[in-house]
Parts: sequence; structure tokens; C-alpha cells
Amino acid sequence: MDNTQLSNAVKAFQNRKPLPKIDFTQHTMEDGSVVSTVERPIKSVPAPATSKPTDEEVFDRSGKPNLEFLKDHFYREGRLSNEQAIRIVEAGSRILEQEPTLLEVDAPITICGDVHGQFYDLLKLFEVGGTPGPQTRYLFLGDYVDRGYFSVECVLYLWSLKIHYPDSIYLLRGNHECRHLTEYFTFKLECVHKYGVDLYEACLASFCTLPLAAIMNRQFLCVHGGLSPELHTLDDLRRIDRFREPPTHGIMCDLLWADPCEDFGSEKGNEHFVHNSVRGCSFFYSYHAACAFLEANGLLSIIRAHEAQDAGYRMYRKTKSTGFPSVMTIFSAPNYLDAYNNKAAVLKYENNVMNIRQFNSSPHPYWLPNFMNVFTWSMPFVGEKITEMLITMLNICTKEELEDDDSASGISEATESKPAASNADSDTPSTITFDQRRALRNKILAIGRVSRLFNVLRQESESVSELKAVSGGKLPQGTLMLGGQGIRDAITSFEEARSADLSNERLPPTTEEQAKEKQQQQEGFKKAMSEHDEKIQRLARRLSRG
Repeated sequence: MDNTQLSNAVKAFQNRKPLPKIDFTQHTMEDGSVVSTVERPIKSVPAPATSKPTDEEVFDRSGKPNLEFLKDHFYREGRLSNEQAIRIVEAGSRILEQEPTLLEVDAPITICGDVHGQFYDLLKLFEVGGTPGPQTRYLFLGDYVDRGYFSVECVLYLWSLKIHYPDSIYLLRGNHECRHLTEYFTFKLECVHKYGVDLYEACLASFCTLPLAAIMNRQFLCVHGGLSPELHTLDDLRRIDRFREPPTHGIMCDLLWADPCEDFGSEKGNEHFVHNSVRGCSFFYSYHAACAFLEANGLLSIIRAHEAQDAGYRMYRKTKSTGFPSVMTIFSAPNYLDAYNNKAAVLKYENNVMNIRQFNSSPHPYWLPNFMNVFTWSMPFVGEKITEMLITMLNICTKEELEDDDSASGISEATESKPAASNADSDTPSTITFDQRRALRNKILAIGRVSRLFNVLRQESESVSELKAVSGGKLPQGTLMLGGQGIRDAITSFEEARSADLSNERLPPTTEEQAKEKQQQQEGFKKAMSEHDEKIQRLARRLSRG
């Protein structure tokens, strides 16, 4: 380089244009609008509560939970300390364990079905049914946790209400209030993510203190699931040892898991109980079984929960003796799993008059599947883009090279099939060139397989994030190959959502069965990675020829 060139280079460096200044406090959206990166874009949505409250804020002077504070704090996504949360659960347990297995409650009272961690809809329920208190009494039929992502808030708030109003708030056990289901679905994950495993264990111990059934106004049997072949009189209920994990068979299991027959009231046979193939345990009970039990015990009807209903409730066939519905189902989780588009309902019984009050879902904060953070969730998207960029950089062939690629590929592959048959010396340049080319081709094919893996993972992330609750945090078999759009197209109505979710209504698989499902998922990934990709194959052949 001569002096003139050097001088020009120095001048160019000195006279270079300054880099444009970028204001990182603002971001331009795709629609052209500009938003601040240091303020909340949607100012109408309040910021979550980030500080842990003091004991003086959480508990009043009598040591009971401050209901108004907790309601507002949980509404703003606030959390308590581990010690405060466990204190509320254990205080509620001490009250619940003193209650009989079969409660006897009087009217007026409002009966509520499944809540399933939908805390913001629980607050709406209390708006519809009235503020809980000495004059406004509630009986909940179980399933406070799992599937929804605010189960901890539901438990802490309901238990706080129980502490304040032990004779006005009654809580029964549902099939989800057990270790097996909460480990399989979302409640354990939620407890560990928001608080810790100690709170989870405290909740499990508290669930074992929940009563199993109630007689309301000496007329109605209120229970989560239904009847059992072992249930003949109300004394059979009173004799149950409820302070344990529910077994997979027997009267305690049936109270939590049983359902009315699908053809309830029009059964062709005379069987009172048949195996519940939908749940994988317990029984379907028939119209005749319900009528026989009601008549033998002098009751009017069975009020239960356990099944999502499009209208929030369902009245079954009336008994011949009273003309009153033999069974009633109440479901209190509107737009269940953000997918069912169903209404919720509560049953208000007062002055021998029964009113059904329906309500719709309320807006709630969004959680990614299984409480994962956005960085973990976005890794498949980032990985897919990185591999696409790498393949693009390698794909530098001209149009002419692409056109004669196919004709040359046969020659190349034939050459590769006989790499050094006529060469005794393994260190010759031709053999080294072939080995290098083969290694390069294998690397390109490996990049292609990784690219397809990220593509499948990205589709799974899309599918789960859009229909996370429908799959209960676990993708059904075949979802990997279906893609996000296919799942969205498949679920458009209540019945279709319920059908898609039916596998999650069963008793969860055992540990061995879950391991088998995981192996099947891994095989699905391998299949997706091994699928033939002509673009990758073509690029690998061209680069391997040098």
C-alpha cells in the first residue's frame, strides 16, 4: 500500500459518518405505532403486585386472614410468604378436621360446582351469589385445584373464608384434591413455582380433612361425583375413614369419581352400576340406582358436580314419586380451560325454591404452559431461526448449479459408494478429499435434522400455548405431527372441546404408563427429524462434491 492509499484511508476514517443514534426507550410496532420500553404499553392493565405483604397486612388483630386485603392482593397477582400461606392452610385444616364426614347443612344456601383454579371466575361467582358471610352461606362440591393456573389463590381464599365463617362456608372434597392428580396436572407445579413444596404438602394434608358429602335441608345429597354399589344408607357415608388419599376403588373412590350413565333415564338394561370407561375407575350409576337410593333414604335429589356442562348445569330425569329431578349437575368454572366456551352456574336454594344463576367468564392474566418462562418457551423459535440462517449461509449455489444438481448427484453418489477401492494408500489426497466431503455432507444433514426438530418443537409450543389447558399441560398423542393450526381447527365448540379433553378426565396413568408416553413422544421427535427434506439433501450433495 503506497502513501496515497494510506492517506486516503486515514481521511475516510476521519470523515466517516457518525452512527445514527437509536433511542432504545422506544419501540416501533409492526403497525407503525410507537410504544415506550420503560412504561407499561397497556396502561389500563394494572401492574402486578411485586412485594410480599407483612403479617399485619395479611392477618387482622384476631389472627384471622384479612379477607379484603387477600382478595385485592390475589387479584393483582400478589403472593404471600411461604409461612403466611402455610399458616392459612393449616388453620383451615384444624377447622375442617373437626367436621363430620357427612355434613348436615340448612337452607338458605348456594351450592357451587368445580372451580378448577379459576380464581377470577371465583370472584365473579361471589358477585352472582352474594358476598360470603353469616347470612350468605355456600357449599362447594370440590375440585378447587388443577387445570386452571390460579389454584393456590383459590385454596388460600376459600380456606380464609372458612376460617372467618366456619358455619357459613362448607367445603367438600373433589377427585382432584389428592396427590395423584395434583402431581399429574398443574397444582404441584403451581405450588412449587409460586411458593414451594412445603405449601404443596400442607395442602395435601388439608385435602385429607375435607368432608366427602353433605345432606342439605334434609332433602338433598350433595357430593362431588355420585353413588356407589357400597352406598346403601347414609350411615355408610358416616363410617368412611376420609383422612387418607382416595383409593382407586371402593365407596370413597365412587363418591369422588362416579357419573350418571350417558343414557341416564333411558337405559336398556336393569343394571344399577356399570364400569365407568370414561374415567377409567369407579362406575356409571343408572336412573334406577338413583331412584332406589333416594327412596330408601327419604331424599329428594342428588346434587353433584364433576362434569363440565355447556349451560353450567343439567337436570336429569325426574323421579316418578316426587316429580323432582333425580340428579342435578352443577359446574361453576365458565369457559373451562379457556376452550369450552361454557357458562357457569350456581344453585341457590331458599324458601323451598331452587334458582339457577348463570354467569360468564372474567378476564384473567395469562400464563405460559406449566408456568415456564418466556425464554424457555421461545428457545424452539430461536433455534429454528438460527438453523435457517446457517443453512441460508451455506446455500450459496447459483441457479445453474441448482439446475444441474440432480444430474450430477448420481455421479457423486456413485463415486462415494466406491471411495478408495483402487487406492491402497489411505493417505492419498483423493481419499482425504472424499472423507472431508463425506463429513461435510453428514454435518449438513445433521443441521437439517436439528432444523426439523426445532420446527416440531416450535409447533408444539404454539399448540400448547394456545390450547394448554385442553391438554392439561400434556400434549395428547399425535399432537406433534398435527401442528398448531390443525388443533385450532379441531376445537370450535363445547362438545368438540370436551371430546378433545376426554382423555384428561380419566384417572391419570401410573408412573410406568407415563414413562411409556414419554418414550412415544421421543419417538415422535425422532420420526420428525428423520423425515426426508429434499432441500437439505440437495444442499448436502452439492457441498459434498466441492
